[in-house]
Amino acid sequence: MTHSPIPRIAFHALALALLAACTSTPPAPPAPSIDGVAAVTAIRAAGGAASTELDVQPIRDPQVDDLREDAERFEKSGQHEQAIAALDQALQLNPDDPALLQERAEAALLVKDLAGAERFAKLGIERGSKVGPLCRRHWETIAQVRQARPVPLEAPGETVADARRERDACTIAAPARY
Repeated sequence: MTHSPIPRIAFHALALALLAACTSTPPAPPAPSIDGVAAVTAIRAAGGAASTELDVQPIRDPQVDDLREDAERFEKSGQHEQAIAALDQALQLNPDDPALLQERAEAALLVKDLAGAERFAKLGIERGSKVGPLCRRHWETIAQVRQARPVPLEAPGETVADARRERDACTIAAPARY
């Protein structure tokens, strides 16, 4: 008695189809769990200047200031993407302004762009003063990002506590005046 290969092929095809149905793509990483408004509020509070603290303010470009004001209006009305566009346009005019980079980092947090927020804050640290209110805002931004990451990094120097130590080190008393 000869057996037809058709049932055997059909059986194997069915088994392969069932196995393929059992495989699944890995789950997407969890979305960042961050309240952007609360994070930005905490960042701006960390940057509050004390009257006894050294706080250096650069000379501002009027065109950049107009774009900053536009961004602030957009942010207040909840139009975060428009605020980002205004800040990006300002950064084209003045890409090395640490305050502008910080504002862009905060705008990134408002749309839950953790990588962008951290990148802009780190650029602000590189290009700005290592002391004062703006320095604290940069480091608090990094702390907020690290705290919100779905899978926190635990590499040395990459913890929330490390960022907050750096933030606290930004406070320098102003020189005594006589």
